[in-house]
Amino acid sequence: MYKIGIDVGGTNTDAILLDHDSQLIYSVKSPTSLDIKSGIEQSLQELLQGANIDKTKITHAMLGTTQCTNAIVERKKLAKVGVIRLGYPATASVLPYTAWPKDMIDTLSGQYAIVHGGYEYDGQLLSGLDKEEITKLLAEWHDQVESIAIVGVFSSIKNDQELQVRQWIQEVYGKDFPISCSSLIGSVGLIERENATILNAALCKVIDTTTQGFVQALQAEGISNVEVYLCQNDGTLMSIDYAKQFPILTIACGPTNSIRGASYLSQIQNTMVLDVGGTTSDIGVLQDGFPRESSVAVEVGDIRTNFRMPDIISVGLGGGSIVRVQNDNITVGPDSVGYRINEEALVFGGSTLTTTDIAVRLGLADVGDPQLVAHIDEAFAKDVQKEIAALLEQAIDKMKTSSEDVSLVLVGGGAVIVPEKIRGVSHIVKSEYGGVANAIGASIAQISGQYEQIYIYARESREDSLKDAQGKAVKQAVLAGAIEKSIELVEVEETPLAYHPENATRLKVKVVGHMV
Repeated sequence: MYKIGIDVGGTNTDAILLDHDSQLIYSVKSPTSLDIKSGIEQSLQELLQGANIDKTKITHAMLGTTQCTNAIVERKKLAKVGVIRLGYPATASVLPYTAWPKDMIDTLSGQYAIVHGGYEYDGQLLSGLDKEEITKLLAEWHDQVESIAIVGVFSSIKNDQELQVRQWIQEVYGKDFPISCSSLIGSVGLIERENATILNAALCKVIDTTTQGFVQALQAEGISNVEVYLCQNDGTLMSIDYAKQFPILTIACGPTNSIRGASYLSQIQNTMVLDVGGTTSDIGVLQDGFPRESSVAVEVGDIRTNFRMPDIISVGLGGGSIVRVQNDNITVGPDSVGYRINEEALVFGGSTLTTTDIAVRLGLADVGDPQLVAHIDEAFAKDVQKEIAALLEQAIDKMKTSSEDVSLVLVGGGAVIVPEKIRGVSHIVKSEYGGVANAIGASIAQISGQYEQIYIYARESREDSLKDAQGKAVKQAVLAGAIEKSIELVEVEETPLAYHPENATRLKVKVVGHMV
């Protein structure tokens, strides 16, 4: 039995092959292509040719991709979204798409309607649904929208109205029409939850193209009878069908793959991880083997959201970062030659000075032709390293929870540019296979399920509430592709709501299980 893991980064596409004991058999790293798909195909071809195994024994294939992130940032390939907010007239003063960039609103068509529905903060009915109102709206939107986002006021407490509206839409538009319910995506906070749901709805075409492309690439290599998964941004996996429902969960899966891979390679469950790519360096924290989750609202493509995201700091520093001298000041990045490093860096015969050239000049990296950077003054190269160290020290300090020095696991294809000593770091752990930690993280991940809801302990005991939330998290894990008998509870988070008179608590439960 073999497993394939592929991670598509901004600079490189990494592919690895693991055996039945999750031991690395073979790995390749190739430049990410402009269209993404051909880069995946090339990496896959090189991997299979180099490994020379029986393809029929490949049972699982996992993909970590930046496609959804890129689509939002670049405003490309997104679906036309219709937003139905259940909250009239209480929420009419703050409209959907409030504070969104105008170009994004234009891209998604900006269609929205505030209709009757919603709940009060204590679960009392705000307004009942009006089926005729919804039916009339769907008739107006026919052929104008490609996906619909349903957002109910305080659906975090009760989401039956959202599910009812979803059923009505399916009766009119068909079972396969993409529909996103906010109660299944975001957290407490109407506008941020609404924003996350709209983005999820907008990604339906991107995720469909991505999954089809991956499956076709596998089939082209004669790999057809395999279980295919996509990576989530909490360091776990999900099935293709689940990914099509929640494509937004693939956003930021690259850094979390690296964090999980770093944990596997170093056999450390609690530490800080630095993943250096070709364009950026991502810093995250391992807690019990999983990435630490962000506790604050996160902006995605300049849009404020509150769905689950890893706690990551990104720095514009990588192996392809451009080094300049301006007015006797050395600057490193944030711009990078990216996937063109093999053409533009000095050590490969190019004309652009990069951080990789500095690493080769100082004898830290064995790539390209060292003679092409021999003219670089050693003192200057060391000054560039000091600037690199300063950038990393500042970012690492932001991730700390105390003033004590931390241990750091270093991974990523651009790790060679990192100095041996960094202030605030007690020691640095490296691995022979750290360059493909992201693809390893994608391959060894489990399947997760997460459920979050506001429970009122005065009406339902804590024990019953926890049992209900765990049961619903298990259902999510099964839908994502986990074997039910293997699922176990890994995280419970309780946040009391101070303004609620009946001991209301936001309860979040996470479970993980093994893949099929």
